Amino acid sequence: MRTLDELLRDAMKMEGSDVFIIPFSPVSTKANGKMVAISEEKVTLPEIQTLIDRAYELAGRNKQNLERDGDDDFSFAIRDVSRFRCNIYRQRGSLAAVFRVVAFGLPDPQKRHIPDLVMKLAELRSGMVLVTGPAGTGKSTTLACILDKINQTRDGHIITIEDPIEYLHPHKQCLVSQREVPEDASSFARAVRAALREAPDVIMLGEMRDIETISTAITAAETGHLLFSTLHTLGAAKTIDRVIDAFPAEQQNQVRTQLSMVLKAVVSQRLLLGSDGTLYPVFEVMTVNPAIQNLIREGKTHQIDNAITGAGSEMLSMDSELARLAREGKITKEMARAYALHPETMERQMRFGTMGR
Repeated sequence: MRTLDELLRDAMKMEGSDVFIIPFSPVSTKANGKMVAISEEKVTLPEIQTLIDRAYELAGRNKQNLERDGDDDFSFAIRDVSRFRCNIYRQRGSLAAVFRVVAFGLPDPQKRHIPDLVMKLAELRSGMVLVTGPAGTGKSTTLACILDKINQTRDGHIITIEDPIEYLHPHKQCLVSQREVPEDASSFARAVRAALREAPDVIMLGEMRDIETISTAITAAETGHLLFSTLHTLGAAKTIDRVIDAFPAEQQNQVRTQLSMVLKAVVSQRLLLGSDGTLYPVFEVMTVNPAIQNLIREGKTHQIDNAITGAGSEMLSMDSELARLAREGKITKEMARAYALHPETMERQMRFGTMGR
C-alpha cells in the first residue's frame, strides 16, 4: 500500500473531491460524481491504521476525540498538494476515513457558477444569512466566496467559527480571526458569545447544531452584526421551519418574530452531475422582503415557495433553475424532475420559460 501522501496526490490528479479509506475495499475517490479506485489492492486493517496515523501526524493532533467519541473531524495540509478536511470514524469495530479536498487559495465564484444574487449578499451590513443544502453540495465554498468579497471591499473584523477550518482567509481590507472547535473554543455557542466581545463586523458560524447555538446566533444578528451560517436543510421554507422547530412550543411565536426581523436571506444549493460529466450547482435564493417577513411571523412558511417564484429577478427559484439547466441541455429532463420541489410547476417552466431569473 502506498503512503497517504501518495494516495491524496493521485486523487488530486484525478480532480477528486473526496477520498474514501474503508476496510476491505480499494482506496477510492469521487471524481465528477463517480467513484474511482486509486489503489489496486483492497486496504487491510493494519494498512488503514498506518494511513490514519499519518493523517494525525500531518495534523499534529492526538487521538483523544477518536478514542472517546468514536469519530474525529480535523484538517491538515500537504505542501504543494492541497488542504484536506478529514473525518476518522469507527465502523464495525474497525477504523475508516473520508478526506474532503479543500484547495489552497480561495475559490473563484465565477468558476463555481455562483449567481450574482448570492454574491450581492456581501453588501449586507447586519442580519442573518443562512446557506443550506445536503452535505457535500458546496455550502462552505459559497460562504468562502462571500467572505472573500467582504474582505476585499470593506474594512472590518471577520470572525469565522468552524469545525474544522476549511478555507484560510488572509488579511486584506479586513482583519480575519479564524477559530476552530474544539481546539480554539469548546463549542460553537461559546465561540459566538465570545465573538460578541471581540468587536466583529461579520461572523461566519460553520453550522447551527443545537438550540443554544441557534439562539446565540439570533442574538448576534439582533445586535447589529452580520452573521452567516449553514444548515443541512433544502429550501427556504424547510430551513425556517427547522430553526423554529428547534425551540420548545412555548417559545416558537417569539422566535418567529425574531427571525422575521433578523433573517435577510436563505440560499439553498444542490450539486448535480450534468449530461457532459460536469458538476453543476443549482441555487435557490430567497431574500427577505416585507411580504416574506409577514409569512415568517404568521407561520405561513408553506406559501414561501410561491413568493420566491413570483418575485421575478429579485430571487431565484430552484425549480426555475432546474428548468433552465434542462432547457440548456446541461442536465437531463429526468434529473430536473427528480430534484424538483414542485415537479408540475417545473415542467411548465421547462416548456414555456422560467419565472424568477
